[in-house]
Amino acid sequence: MNKLLIKNISLITKDTILEKHSLLVEDGKIARIAPTEQLSHISDASVVQAEGEYLAPGLIDLHIHGFAGHGPEQATPEALLEMSAALAKHGVTAFCPTLYAEQPQELAVKLKKLVPSFGKEKGAKIIGFHLEGPFISPYKLGVMKPQDIAAPDVKILEKLYEAADGHIAAVTLAPELKNTQPIIDFCLKHHILPQAGHTNATYEEFLYAIKTGVKHVTHLFNAMSPFHHRAPGVAGGALMHPEVSCEVIADGVHVHPHLVSFLRTVKPLDKIVLVTDSLLPTGLEDGPFVANGEGVIFEAGAWHRTFDHVLAGSALTMAQGVRNLVAWGYSLPQAIQCAAANPAQLMNWPAGKLTEGAPADLILLDKNLNVLHTFINGQEK
Repeated sequence: MNKLLIKNISLITKDTILEKHSLLVEDGKIARIAPTEQLSHISDASVVQAEGEYLAPGLIDLHIHGFAGHGPEQATPEALLEMSAALAKHGVTAFCPTLYAEQPQELAVKLKKLVPSFGKEKGAKIIGFHLEGPFISPYKLGVMKPQDIAAPDVKILEKLYEAADGHIAAVTLAPELKNTQPIIDFCLKHHILPQAGHTNATYEEFLYAIKTGVKHVTHLFNAMSPFHHRAPGVAGGALMHPEVSCEVIADGVHVHPHLVSFLRTVKPLDKIVLVTDSLLPTGLEDGPFVANGEGVIFEAGAWHRTFDHVLAGSALTMAQGVRNLVAWGYSLPQAIQCAAANPAQLMNWPAGKLTEGAPADLILLDKNLNVLHTFINGQEK
């Protein structure tokens, strides 16, 4: 039996921080959590000796286009596996590689090429693909290209699902578009999360979507009908309805820090999901930089498309997102919940929590919340 003992940690739980604790891993799962003195008798385990550093569940990113020069847009298993390895070095233990809107036949080819990466990860585990389109609004494209969107057709999704060998975890769509309901129904039947995003839906249209199965929104406030006192839009609907969960990009650019702080006062905490929406060149120092086939530049804290300076995506890491949440008023347990337990709950993923029997997907953080060690199934990455 393979055993790992992480000693003398400050263990981050949902509600508090337990100091002078230790955690025992056996065969890739959390076997026991107890005050350090209660586990001092264990002598047949490999030991990581901490000095009060924080132990937390591994971070889970449900919306990420790429990292360290690797991403699903490159359409090779090697690209996803390199991305997986790089993410683990930064505390991410599971992720949903996110694909941009693209014409269905091209997207299907890309998905088929990426499928062999599943089960071969040496770093962060791949939960499943997040398709950010192609069923999105032409009025809320963001950095997407108008030629890459498609009218909703459930037969298209069926073919994409087949091409992905069932490995689709989430689909971002504009629920106001005609014929989206069969797509939502397909998602719910196949355990795919339907997300409202890149949408120009009215408040009333969004309320109908909530009733028919859409209870999560993509990057809250970005690329959606805004909150206005006479027309609440999708943003207002997400704020006002507690059953709706939401992604938030906590880089301080996509959403104002004070608004990210305010969010926890109007949403149940377990409905706030930290994501990065980071682009392929995130983490690289030398350009030129390319994302989704277009040149991008890093300016004003985020990636912008070179030719028109449209905001293209973030350069955030999940660890930096956690640090930002704490700086903006979240407690450390709250920030970790948004980055680990909440995305795991949304995806019915078994990790994301420090409980006995859960997968030992763990991170050790120093007092400045920098990642010191990442463990996946109890193995250091």
